[in-house]
Amino acid sequence: MIKLENVRKSFGALEVLKGIDLTVEEGEVLSVIGASGSGKSTLLYCVNGLEPIQDGRILVDGTDVHGAGTDMNALRRRIGMVFQQWNSFPHLTALENVILAPRVVRKLGRSEAREIAAGQMERVGLGDKIDAYPSMLSGGQQQRLAIARALAMEPAYMLFDEATSALDPELVGEVLDTMRMLASDGMTMIVVTHEMAFARDVSDRVAFFHQGKMEEIGAPSQVMATPNSEHLQKFLAKVL
Repeated sequence: MIKLENVRKSFGALEVLKGIDLTVEEGEVLSVIGASGSGKSTLLYCVNGLEPIQDGRILVDGTDVHGAGTDMNALRRRIGMVFQQWNSFPHLTALENVILAPRVVRKLGRSEAREIAAGQMERVGLGDKIDAYPSMLSGGQQQRLAIARALAMEPAYMLFDEATSALDPELVGEVLDTMRMLASDGMTMIVVTHEMAFARDVSDRVAFFHQGKMEEIGAPSQVMATPNSEHLQKFLAKVL
């Protein structure tokens, strides 16, 4: 599981995470909602060790993410992350993009890496795009390629940082469908999202962040239908 204990994160004088306590159990889908600047994306970056923290602890299967002796490469093999931008290598085919990390980080042979990569591309609906270059793919297909690239590391956890925010509206659905598929397969996921229908229909729990604090967390039926926080009530009134 992923466990945060009194996590604090600052950028200079600006404190963006103000004592976050949170546990995500195996197989759980947690959606994190809130206004821009509330600390949602920073939370994911800290969980993955991409940003240092000033106080507290983040544990992934008991390993202290920010501990002095932690092997970050080994840890990140367990945590896949999908960003707002897909950041594919334009000079590599779709399959070569997916193969790269298993070959370099996991030290897999080309044949084994290719088999895993092709399987994950098929899983996200890109089995017929193996030889295509990123420029030949739509935005939705490129984001699904980014998901396949993360899955090729065979992670235990997936972090999604507003994975649909850079897409045209007509392409959002295909990426959300892929994320729904992962949830139904039992993948443990933390999803920072503005897609309220996804948060309501797919999540086990929804966490609302406001100005660096987790103001409310609970089942979607409670958090989104009968919110206690005044700030959450105002936020939902704007987005629903």
